[in-house]
Amino acid sequence: MTGMWVLLATLVVAAIAGLLLRARNGKIRAAKPAAATRTASALPAPVAAALDPRSAVTLVQISTTFCAPCRHTRAILSSLAEKTDGLHHVDLDVTERPEVAQALSVLSTPTTLALDPEGRELLRVGGVPRGPELLEALRPHLVPAAS
Repeated sequence: MTGMWVLLATLVVAAIAGLLLRARNGKIRAAKPAAATRTASALPAPVAAALDPRSAVTLVQISTTFCAPCRHTRAILSSLAEKTDGLHHVDLDVTERPEVAQALSVLSTPTTLALDPEGRELLRVGGVPRGPELLEALRPHLVPAAS
């Protein structure tokens, strides 16, 4: 009978952990103060090189080679960048460069960083982003279209 209780408790804990992870997936978080004040010179070289000075926002997707959600994220962000003026998307594979992920405090892939042209972090998304929600969060940072 004790084994049954242990099994039940394990299943409950696993279900709660799964629900928490699902709730956090794709959630948009504001940049931490330290990241919001960081400039391009403080970014890892591959990230600094990926910044597009002509775009109001560069979406830097941190991916790894065998990450299935990364492919879905790439499709969402590429499409969003193609349709939105002032938005640029770059996918950085950190499989062979874990120091880049460590320097950016990225613990899982995909993680998307929204950076301004100077390299300041505006926001970040852990997991697969929801396109419309991300675009709405970026609106204040995007240059309005000329009328």
